[in-house]
Amino acid sequence: MEPRLDLFATEFGAKLVKRFGNLGALMSQSTVPHATLELMSLRASQINGCGFCVDMHTKELVAAGEPAVRVNLTATWRESTVFTEAEQAALAFTEEGTRLADAYQGVSDDTWALVRKHFDDDQIAALVAEVALINAANRMAVILHQKGGSYEVGALAAATDPAAAN
Repeated sequence: MEPRLDLFATEFGAKLVKRFGNLGALMSQSTVPHATLELMSLRASQINGCGFCVDMHTKELVAAGEPAVRVNLTATWRESTVFTEAEQAALAFTEEGTRLADAYQGVSDDTWALVRKHFDDDQIAALVAEVALINAANRMAVILHQKGGSYEVGALAAATDPAAAN
């Protein structure tokens, strides 16, 4: 199945993607470790079945030096020994924040307590934004039938360069 629309090829879509990229760039200013944010994005993308985003975040993690075992075990992080307690809290938060329709409460009090244990208020704001942004990105890519496999490391950052935003 071919992609339905190339957002970069439309005037409004190009502006949308650049501004979306600006939000993503803001995440890099957070004190949450980059690997944690990428693992969160990978996990949400796995849950949402977004091949494009799984491809992108897998490749970005590998390029950043993340060991293959951690990348490969992200889908089964609860059954793994390679993630820190803080990363486990962030991954639980990601799953619960992504699967809102599966639980009327959204993020459970237990998961919230784990997140509070490992992250300060600014970092939690970044975690909330990361879950919201990746879920929005997953939905756009899945709706448009963006397939995984062709992403090249750094391509999204280059395409959404904040200096180029209108």
